[in-house]
Amino acid sequence: MKRIIEGKRYDTETAEEIACYSNNLSSSDFRHCTETLYKTKNGSWFLHGRGGPLSPWSQTEGNTTWGDNRIKVFEASAAKRWLEENDFVSEVEKRFSDMIEDA
Repeated sequence: MKRIIEGKRYDTETAEEIACYSNNLSSSDFRHCTETLYKTKNGSWFLHGRGGPLSPWSQTEGNTTWGDNRIKVFEASAAKRWLEENDFVSEVEKRFSDMIEDA
């Protein structure tokens, strides 16, 4: 998928795939959802998400809701948070080691 957002190109074909999360529901389940975190060659982060009409990636217009896929631009801190929330510990340690301290 390719999108231009605020004059910047975000392309899943040319960016580095960092991590992918799926809720492992069948694509026939309206709640199914898959999210993939990417980093561009220039260091920008973005999330490509897709899902059914009851997923966070749905679109609604009037009385109609449908599944969709789109790109969401992330700051580095949001990318780190997404990795933490989805338990990609090794990627957090690899990419954000300067932002981690022992408890």
